[in-house]
Amino acid sequence: MTERVATVRRFNRMYTRQIGLLNEAFLGSAYSLGEMRVLYEIAHRTRPTATEVGKALGLDLGYLSRVIRRFEQAGIVAKIPSASDARQSLLELTRKGKTEVAGLEERQERETGAMLDALPVPHQRRLVEAMRTIAEILGAPLESVAPTYILRPPRPGDMGWVVHRHGAMYSQEYGWNDLSEALAADIVAKFLREYDPKRERCWIAERPDGEIVGFVFLVSHSPTIAQLRLLQVEASARGAGLGRRLVRECIRFARQVGYKKIRLWTNDVLKSARRIYESEGFELVEEEPNERFGPKLVAQTWELDL
Repeated sequence: MTERVATVRRFNRMYTRQIGLLNEAFLGSAYSLGEMRVLYEIAHRTRPTATEVGKALGLDLGYLSRVIRRFEQAGIVAKIPSASDARQSLLELTRKGKTEVAGLEERQERETGAMLDALPVPHQRRLVEAMRTIAEILGAPLESVAPTYILRPPRPGDMGWVVHRHGAMYSQEYGWNDLSEALAADIVAKFLREYDPKRERCWIAERPDGEIVGFVFLVSHSPTIAQLRLLQVEASARGAGLGRRLVRECIRFARQVGYKKIRLWTNDVLKSARRIYESEGFELVEEEPNERFGPKLVAQTWELDL
């Protein structure tokens, strides 16, 4: 038992160094790792209360209040009065906060990816499985641990898979006809022929074991307007925030390269996607009937001013 205790303590010391737990600032930001955890919870919940954030992180409410006050002073978090309980305030990121969190998450993705890339693929899988095992044994059931997804550029063969999954998923889940697959094929073909690496991106989302579970495209509509296209997440990967993460990557990149607006086209039955767009600040600007895919739909155009 003595040796086991010593091994656990050595691991804890090593891992706190690895993730920068003891650093005063996290990833070169103005915030500690603890403060970043609070920001993450606010960013990935829909207007939570401070009590909800505190319970999720196991934080003392006095400490949490000081952190939130600091965020308010920095202009990255805003308090909104609750319509159902005058004693409570709801928390949400400001536009500045969303930009800052998106940049920090991108940096963390990049650094974590670099750490994994330095390892052979079999070692990457062993590491990830060992982390899952530790979480499960210490009392965090696997289903409650948010899956880790890697966002990467497309590789040869991915685009054919995108067209296939787009056609198959919308046929299976919504009864759409072959024109849905044709639309995806047209979008993908144009992207491959006219791709501008300075202004356009495609992100492929995959699990650590290499299984592809989602994708999204951001393409140029005009010099000032970007267009978000073909957002899709496999059913097995839904509910863990992957769709929101893909949308935020599009927003972050569009701001980075100087677009003034993002536009997207969707249909009213895609309720989960529409909730993401609305919560990220997109506004509905146009609706029209759409029967091109078989069922009677309402096509919608949404826009986000950057």
